[in-house]
Amino acid sequence: MIIQRVVLSSRPGKNGVPVAENFRLEQSTMADTIQAGQVRVRTLYLSVDPYMRCRMNEDTGSDYLLPWQLSQVVDGGGIGVVEESKHGDLAKGDFVTSFNWPWQTVAILDGSSLQKLVPQLVNGCLSYFLGAAGITGLTALLGIREKGHVAVGANQTMVVSGAAGACGSLAGQIGRLEGCSRVVGIAGTDEKCSILVQEMGFDAAINYKKEDVAKQLHELCPGGVDVYFDNVGGDISDTVISQMNQNSHIILCGQISQYNKDVPYPPPLPPDIEKIRKERNITRERFLVLNYMDKQEASVLQLCQWIQEGKLKVRETTVEGLANIGAAFQSMMNGGNIGKQIVSVSK
Repeated sequence: MIIQRVVLSSRPGKNGVPVAENFRLEQSTMADTIQAGQVRVRTLYLSVDPYMRCRMNEDTGSDYLLPWQLSQVVDGGGIGVVEESKHGDLAKGDFVTSFNWPWQTVAILDGSSLQKLVPQLVNGCLSYFLGAAGITGLTALLGIREKGHVAVGANQTMVVSGAAGACGSLAGQIGRLEGCSRVVGIAGTDEKCSILVQEMGFDAAINYKKEDVAKQLHELCPGGVDVYFDNVGGDISDTVISQMNQNSHIILCGQISQYNKDVPYPPPLPPDIEKIRKERNITRERFLVLNYMDKQEASVLQLCQWIQEGKLKVRETTVEGLANIGAAFQSMMNGGNIGKQIVSVSK
């Protein structure tokens, strides 16, 4: 069987900026028959995410992420439909997902590595299982519950950076659902800011490329900041931290502004900001959603319930065709997406 697949063509270098040309589309052949325990799947959706930037390096800097290998097929979060099965729990027509889905049109996978999906849980929007009802939603929900110390009635103000991205757009809404009385987002375009306020229920949003973030935060968060959901790191985070209250909490989700630099994760704060953090007893602990998988099932059901009830609004930016996945990755790393960046491989 002839298939299309995407391999890693080159590495951007630890301090380099990834481009679409780092990936290469090629034709390949695949066995026509499957073995006991295997399934043949047709790929429907693939996810491109900021953490993948680390996998482009020879050393990911992390003990839980393996680097992609040159000229080998790339993998990540994916969803497909079973076309043939020799696995007892999976049948033709079942929808399945995996964290390690190969970037190819059709694949033969070990059935035990796949999770069966129930489309009704997300009103038939299967791709949501890669975002709002998947690892992205889990990261937002569990990050807030485990590290945010949000309490109903505590009159807390939450600030979210990277607020129009896959995780940030969910985190602000979940912060509100969990009890925050004020939620302010930081994003990079006027369009993103208006979507956050008009669609996602944020109280306000700051365009960091146009506005004075420190001045705007001071006006929009007069009582200071109690919870900071940090997706970006760098200068923006330093500005937010300097306006955080005593005994407040940073949810350290991602540091996308630092991913093209060879620095440790999480990157150390500048000395003056670290001094503020210590003096005000602000928590800033590394958060890794994979450490909370015992809470996965209940949390996914909560996310799906909020989606069904219309309490959690989901945005996606979808690119059609496996051939365009490199361009989709490059765009996402540069903030071209609103909500989750998805690649639709087949219908």
